[in-house]
Amino acid sequence: MRNNPIIVQKYGGACLETPAKIRAVASNLADLHRRGHRVVVIVSAMGKTTDELVRMAYQISPHPNRRELDMLLTTGERISMSLMSMALSDFGVPAISFTGSQAGVMTDESHSSARIMDVRPVRVREELDRGRVVVLAGFQGVNPVTKEITTLGRGGSDTTAVAMAAALKAECCEIIKEVDGVCSADPRIVANSKPLRQLDFGSLSEMCFWGAKVLHFRSVELAQSQNVALVLKQWGGAERSTQVVREVMGMESGRVLAVNSMARIEHVEVDSADLNQGFEKFAKHLKQNGLSWPQLLASAFTAGKTRIMITCDSESLDTLLRTLEGSKDLRKQRETLSSVSLTCFGGVSSDLPFKAIQILQQQGIIADKYVLSPHSVSFFVAVESREAAVKALHSLI
Repeated sequence: MRNNPIIVQKYGGACLETPAKIRAVASNLADLHRRGHRVVVIVSAMGKTTDELVRMAYQISPHPNRRELDMLLTTGERISMSLMSMALSDFGVPAISFTGSQAGVMTDESHSSARIMDVRPVRVREELDRGRVVVLAGFQGVNPVTKEITTLGRGGSDTTAVAMAAALKAECCEIIKEVDGVCSADPRIVANSKPLRQLDFGSLSEMCFWGAKVLHFRSVELAQSQNVALVLKQWGGAERSTQVVREVMGMESGRVLAVNSMARIEHVEVDSADLNQGFEKFAKHLKQNGLSWPQLLASAFTAGKTRIMITCDSESLDTLLRTLEGSKDLRKQRETLSSVSLTCFGGVSSDLPFKAIQILQQQGIIADKYVLSPHSVSFFVAVESREAAVKALHSLI
């Protein structure tokens, strides 16, 4: 099998929620293996395991140590990988499971939001050459200098899969979830959202940056830079998929593809002489409190104040805001907002922001501000208006 094509598949937590679901996935993997493919499987934690572990950590401590939190959270994927390997063996398929560190996923030293610096899949290649299916724990790696276990942050299993596919020069990387590929909006908010069967990397990256939950934007950027063939599939429905390509031919420039949103955006205000000093103080505060960098959305400096617009998971935002209560120079500024973003193919048409503002206003929704990029226009609205705004702007698709 040494020269047979390698397929990397990543399974989300919903596909692995129960032992019965794990066995169903293992049966599918066994079929792939018997057809001659060399298979590497990246697994997430079962169901809502990661959320439950995070809740447990915050019940123990309102400010859990980031190193110990990583040690705790990596157990979720280790459960999945070992059970999957057992299931494959039960189907008569030779299999072995590896943690991120055993698989050679090397990261920087950041806890909770580490970045992959290198992948050295020596043991993975050896086991593939022996004819085994290799099952890897997603979302985790190791810092080669400190030897500490790290996690990659929310959606990190997607990034693990893409990085491993690139290192192994895999034929393709398939991200498999219980949803129908990528849709024009969150189906839980917009019932008549449309599946998007083909997307370019730039548009998908923008959608994921502004809140699409189907994939982490870091993994899309990595796939594009490493030329990884990326496909998003619905579990159990092979014909239901989204193929990600470098360029979608013949698509009209300025066409609206999707509406996505972020439920919670916070604003931090920093007393500072300029923007540079403001970010220096913010970075120092994060380091002193053992906090990871949140996702930065925008910033501005006015009259001795640097204002930084941020988002990330709720637990991390809550922890950051709690640390601000004891700070003299940093504070939460204004009420929490939500974002609603229109992603466009090939650039934002000049009148799109105006059209969108008019549609929102007809629904009684006043946008606080908007931000433009080559692929999207994002509006910031009151939290209670988020879902209504998503539904209203979906009419532009």
